[in-house]
Amino acid sequence: MAGNAQSNVQVDNDDVRVTEWRLAPNTATGHHTHEMDYVIVPIVAAEMTIIAPSGEVSTAQLGVGQSYFRKAGVQHDVQNRTDRDIVFLEIELKPRAA
Repeated sequence: MAGNAQSNVQVDNDDVRVTEWRLAPNTATGHHTHEMDYVIVPIVAAEMTIIAPSGEVSTAQLGVGQSYFRKAGVQHDVQNRTDRDIVFLEIELKPRAA
């Protein structure tokens, strides 16, 4: 990929971290592991390409406002191989203190 996705943390408190992600065409998040459970809220309809640690490639269709949830531990690189920006909110759910 040609460049890095842009992130902007909007909220970061004891309960959640909300980050806006913007992937211009030919950008990627880079390989990462999600340390917390999270919800993705798409801001635009888009197709993102997901690269698993094994190198397996898959695509995911994002619908505006069609949120989805994933558990901590997910590992991947998210890429934009389209000619339109991908924009979504990532809401990470911080563990509660015992």
